[in-house]
Amino acid sequence: MLELQNISYEVDDENDSNNKEILKNISLKIDEHFVAITGPNGGGKSTLAKIIAGILTPTNGRILFHGEDITDLNITDRAKKGISFAFQQPVHFKGLTVKDLIHIAAGRSMSVSDICNILSEVGLCAREYIDREINASLSGGELKRIEIAMILARGTQLSIFDEPEAGIDLWSFNSLIKVFEKMRDEIHGSILIISHQERILNIADKIIVIANGNLDTIGSREEIMPCLMSQPSTCKTLTDKAQ
Repeated sequence: MLELQNISYEVDDENDSNNKEILKNISLKIDEHFVAITGPNGGGKSTLAKIIAGILTPTNGRILFHGEDITDLNITDRAKKGISFAFQQPVHFKGLTVKDLIHIAAGRSMSVSDICNILSEVGLCAREYIDREINASLSGGELKRIEIAMILARGTQLSIFDEPEAGIDLWSFNSLIKVFEKMRDEIHGSILIISHQERILNIADKIIVIANGNLDTIGSREEIMPCLMSQPSTCKTLTDKAQ
């Protein structure tokens, strides 16, 4: 479904006359149902997610989605192609209700019953939330589940989540895990999650490790989890095999 070909990304370095490489010649294919990208902080994971979504444009390389070159498409055009992106910190939309957002995300007319069903899928009681305004009265966990509900309403082919566990409490995180497990089993398309959380990695079909801007390791959950649990000898040839 998604193919990255030799993706690099550079930014101006204020302390150096040369540009700083954030991503270095990354090539990979994503066609599994549930894929997790992990690795050290500052390694380039979120940058890669934003490049896939169209928020950033790679310095070099191509991005193919179902065989079509989408490298130069912006986030709006990619959304029309079926790619959704959920930010680490969900955006607040003053004056809009949850019902309004679900309508907008779906891009079609939806009955109250349909909206209630989607909210129920992400663990929210529809009667309490459907007419709530998107403002500071909602917790981070509630906002993230509403954002997931928007993605479910859209029915996108590729849904990208950038560290969905950031800034939420343990109860909300446990609820999110259940939502992602349900999405993994029922959603049509692929889910791509940037995460450090072992519980999220443990439900992934494929795990990609990005470190220092490089594709460090890639393989199935069964292959990669031992590597991440301090058994690096099991990982030596996984990236070469996958590519």
